[in-house]
Amino acid sequence: MAKASQISGRNGSQAIAKMVTIFDDTKSACNSVKKSAMTVETESSHIDDSNQEAEPAQLLDDEANKQLPLRKKTSCCTGLKVFLAALSFSYFCKALSGTIMKSSITQIERRFDLTSSTVGLIDGSFEMGNLLVIAFVSYFGAKLHRPKVIAVGCFIMALGCILTAMPHFFMGYYNYETASRAKSSVNLTSDVNPCLLHQDANKTLLEVSQSGCEKETSSYMWIYILLGNMLRGIGETPITPLGISYLDDFAKEEDAPVYIASLHTIAMFGPMFGFLLGSLCAKLYVDVGFVDLESITITPQDSRWVGAWWLGFIIAGTTSLLAAIPFCFLPKSLKKPEEAKNDKTSSDLLGAMRKTHTSVKPNSKKWSAILKDFCTSLKKVLSNPMYFTLLCSSLLQFSSFIGFLTYKPKYMEQQYGQSVSKSNFIIGLTSLPPVGIGIFLGGLIMKKYKMSIVGAAKFALSMSFLAFLFTLLHLFVGCENHVVAGLTVSYDGKPIQHRENALFSDCNSDCKCAANVWDPVCGDNGITYVSACLAGCTASVGHGKNMLFHNCSCLEASGSQWGNNSVTLGQCPKSDACSRNFIYYTVIQVISGFCYALGGTPAYMLMFRCVQPELKSLAVGLYTLIMRMLAGIPAPVYFGALIDRTCLKWGSRSCGQRGACRIYDSNAYRYAYLGLSAVLRAPSYLLGILLLILIKKHYQAKKSKSTENGGREDVPVNNEDNFKSSEPLAGSHEEEKESCI
Repeated sequence: MAKASQISGRNGSQAIAKMVTIFDDTKSACNSVKKSAMTVETESSHIDDSNQEAEPAQLLDDEANKQLPLRKKTSCCTGLKVFLAALSFSYFCKALSGTIMKSSITQIERRFDLTSSTVGLIDGSFEMGNLLVIAFVSYFGAKLHRPKVIAVGCFIMALGCILTAMPHFFMGYYNYETASRAKSSVNLTSDVNPCLLHQDANKTLLEVSQSGCEKETSSYMWIYILLGNMLRGIGETPITPLGISYLDDFAKEEDAPVYIASLHTIAMFGPMFGFLLGSLCAKLYVDVGFVDLESITITPQDSRWVGAWWLGFIIAGTTSLLAAIPFCFLPKSLKKPEEAKNDKTSSDLLGAMRKTHTSVKPNSKKWSAILKDFCTSLKKVLSNPMYFTLLCSSLLQFSSFIGFLTYKPKYMEQQYGQSVSKSNFIIGLTSLPPVGIGIFLGGLIMKKYKMSIVGAAKFALSMSFLAFLFTLLHLFVGCENHVVAGLTVSYDGKPIQHRENALFSDCNSDCKCAANVWDPVCGDNGITYVSACLAGCTASVGHGKNMLFHNCSCLEASGSQWGNNSVTLGQCPKSDACSRNFIYYTVIQVISGFCYALGGTPAYMLMFRCVQPELKSLAVGLYTLIMRMLAGIPAPVYFGALIDRTCLKWGSRSCGQRGACRIYDSNAYRYAYLGLSAVLRAPSYLLGILLLILIKKHYQAKKSKSTENGGREDVPVNNEDNFKSSEPLAGSHEEEKESCI
């Protein structure tokens, strides 16, 4: 038969004759026939024939399957690349929507007149939604059509974003506290005495307030934001576990790390674009396009300003909806590419195992046996002193970071007098890029210096502690309190302790002023007054942002050097020293963020070295669960409750109920906010030292055993060992990144 084939090849073409000569020297007669037939059908070149000769023969018992990889290879790579592109875009979308929520926290608080603790509950509702379905999705999602499950998740995520924005369209226009609105509502002209001397004017204002109270519908609208954020958490759940497992199943082993790195890189752009988009939306007035902006008397620097917070959620919802579309057209499974020559045996074994798995019914184990195995594994993980110490240390760290990041924009606004827009812009532009660079360099350093497990622990602990020391410097670069008459200083400019009745003085005793109104004005003497009425002003000219109040008796009492005794709308700006301190704050934040991120990768890899290989999945799942339940949900709530205690002046709703806080005690805010973060982080380093001691003891014992057996110890963490596995690490690292964001 071989001779007949060679005669046919010589008659056919000269290329076939050359090929037969090569095959006669290296292959058996049967393989020569098959290679010659394939060459005739495809009319390939001599180079292609040589490449085919170098490849190992596979599936020799089935000639039809011989050509299958050639047809599937193109579609497999194409389908996998499409899936990777779609998954990367979905990662970008979920990071974008999460950052939009963080950047809108302060505006939601003002728009719905909420306390900081209530806003913290809204922010934590994302983790609640995620925890509701993560177990079901992780277990049942792998048995279903994974791309379509991810598509459903993206649709739900889009629905959550849209639901979050919906209250804006049902609440009516935003009504903030201002004297000019009261004048227009009682049909008074703008050049009127703000110090209301007549009781009938007060009665008219009271009637207007009561009518506004009857029409108020925003009392519980914030619940829709909570539900929308929870729905967004439910929708994001399948993206990470199912997406990573799909890539891991159908990508080459050597290509999987590249794909995971691509996801990480693209995911980093999500928070950056999210904060920049939040900055842009915060510049626009909340009712832009529906009201006359010339009539608005507040600026973005005002504590009553609310930007177009809803616009960011509409954009995030639209992008999430677009991210769902490609997954609807992807297949349930792809053909995995052929492995290299040295992986043939393991590939055949894996195929046999898969066939066996498909032929055996899943109910081979009883539920009681499964539960018993789970409890045994859980006990092993929690009784591991290294893992348990790392878990406790990480819990303190994440509690500190989540609370800190949630209220970071608000801190920049209240402490340094920055607008919401500028705060978000600074965070997006200066805080996130150093973190991304630090994560990348941390992995590069580990690879270059081939760090051992003990070396990685030392490096992570030292970098984290260095970042902590830099963070403590924030306590010394704060700003002093706003100079507000009746709140932080007396009406003659002397510092006082906060008292509610200090708002009234002899200079405004003839005016019928409301104590619960916040409509600040800045005097020529540099003192901010709670309202023009409390400043004792008796005349006003202009309208909108250009309104000016004259003949203010309280400025005379303070000995103002300016003859006109006038005030303008808005708070007085912070001092030049405060502006310099804000620059120092930003520089410190960049350095501390970079240092912490530099040790972040080695720190996370410690978890995979502390447990047995068969318990890694359970360890990662338990780690994620604890971080979400005990850090992600409660931290924003108790951080917000502590911040509420530093409020100096609360706003008021139209019904007379307490609204959002308008101004905080800057010193108390700084010490409470930064102090709580430091108090949570400090004990984690004591646990970190304990963890380092435990790791040294463990690997010293391992070293002595290895030395007795003539083995090798203290291997670099980049290499695979019985405690080292590269494949689970990629998926698990991505899972943790999801939980942190």
